[in-house]
Amino acid sequence: MRRSIPLTPTPSGISADGGDGVAQRIVVLGAGFAGLWSAIGAARALDELGIGADRVEIVAIDMTAWHSIRVRNYEADLEGTRVSLDSVLGPIGVRRLEGEVTGVDVAGRTVAYAANGAPHSIAYDRLVFALGSRLAHPPIPGLATHAFDVDTHAAAERLNAHIAALPHRASSPGQSTVLVVGGGPTGIEAATEIPGKLRAAGIAAPRVILADHAPRIGADMGAGALPVIEEALAALGIEALGGVSVAAVDAEGATLATGERIAAATVVWCAGMQAHPLTAQFPVERDRLGRLPVEPSLKIKGLAAEFAAGDAAWFLVDGVHCSVMSCQHGRPMGRFAGHNVVCNLLDRPMLPLRIDWYTTILDLGPWGAVYTEGWDRQLVSQGSAAKRTKEIINRERIYPPRSGKRREILDSAGPTVQAPPVRFG
Repeated sequence: MRRSIPLTPTPSGISADGGDGVAQRIVVLGAGFAGLWSAIGAARALDELGIGADRVEIVAIDMTAWHSIRVRNYEADLEGTRVSLDSVLGPIGVRRLEGEVTGVDVAGRTVAYAANGAPHSIAYDRLVFALGSRLAHPPIPGLATHAFDVDTHAAAERLNAHIAALPHRASSPGQSTVLVVGGGPTGIEAATEIPGKLRAAGIAAPRVILADHAPRIGADMGAGALPVIEEALAALGIEALGGVSVAAVDAEGATLATGERIAAATVVWCAGMQAHPLTAQFPVERDRLGRLPVEPSLKIKGLAAEFAAGDAAWFLVDGVHCSVMSCQHGRPMGRFAGHNVVCNLLDRPMLPLRIDWYTTILDLGPWGAVYTEGWDRQLVSQGSAAKRTKEIINRERIYPPRSGKRREILDSAGPTVQAPPVRFG
């Protein structure tokens, strides 16, 4: 379970900034799972030291005023999938700036961002880069113009509105067909919700196709989960199309690399993720996903004042296995990054993050879910039992406190690793 590691309070009369009376600044870029928890974790560490914003200021920069529960964007009802950042950051004294980060100057320790159509910059003493990941968009003709996705809250709303409006469009061969491209977790979760969305829109005979370049959908989910996924897809009437690649997308469907044509008024792209492109501005070698290499403390390797957490960072979480782009790793990475960035600023010992367990709980729509444990993905539960676990994760476990209570918010961000999710059945 959680175990909080306290800091030693700063002795009375000793300034956190070295005694010159000038406030120092920690800047956190991004307010997703890693960024929000980095900001809260830093505020918690400063609170335990008795250091206020007059000594060390925390600033969080994000494009919107919301913390999005991004992993729920495939759902039909998006109500409640966002949390006001001011309701979490305000009570703990973190200053929020709304804008798009456009540059990071490591040598000058400044961040450039755009807000209200104007360029701005802010200096930092310590930085946490947590701008996350983005859906990969390969140069496929028509993809950017005609395909939908669930990468952001706005994109998910656009997809749901499009599906709801399908019956009111002029009749076309693929009007009731949705092609989902990408047989990984995001694609599977998106596809299994779409038949229900289509029926709710008034389409009596929906057709959903889930396509991937791998021979079998869900091939990376492990031998135990694969037949469960295939059973769920079949029960939901979803056509699994493996071993294919999309060559072009247009308003009426997609053309495969073989020349085969799939008529579909809706193409949903869920194939591949890349770290935020601004990781390229750090003078370090990145991995194939564009992620920054970090130490177990979450400090970027080779840099003095910069940390990274979440989808934009990678390290061996248990000494063997690399962190994955997921809230499962992003949240503890954020808590430790927030704690350690304060320790690093104040020349105190940092804590190494180690995560000795790994689980995958995949939503399979009305059919249920599948729950695996370990890096070899051993099947734990399936169906309604796994669905109960998934709902606890998506609707409770991964949310920040929503009470607005300062103490509760700070206490939630200790540098700890939660126990694995509960099992049912």
